Amino acid sequence: MKKIIPILTNKYLLAIVFFAVWMCFFDQRDIFNTLEQKQKLKNLEAKKRYYQLEIEKAKKDLDNLQNSPAALEKFAREKYLMKKDGEDIFIIEDSAATKKS
Repeated sequence: MKKIIPILTNKYLLAIVFFAVWMCFFDQRDIFNTLEQKQKLKNLEAKKRYYQLEIEKAKKDLDNLQNSPAALEKFAREKYLMKKDGEDIFIIEDSAATKKS
């Protein structure tokens, strides 16, 4: 008991323990906040990769549409239901897809 009391009353040890507890739990950059920020960063990086891939796909599609008249015609027919004179358009919906929505 006599050996424990001087250790507990040591002002340097108390200051170090207080500082460690303060930094781990009460500081603006505590452990929990740091872990939460790391998780947010991972999520944002995953979203960034997804959107970069989508941008690359869109650029390829745009290049294809600008350089290929056949691709442009296909795009116009599918997206905007455009047609040539004298053609009839028939829209066929998948019954399984309509039941899900």
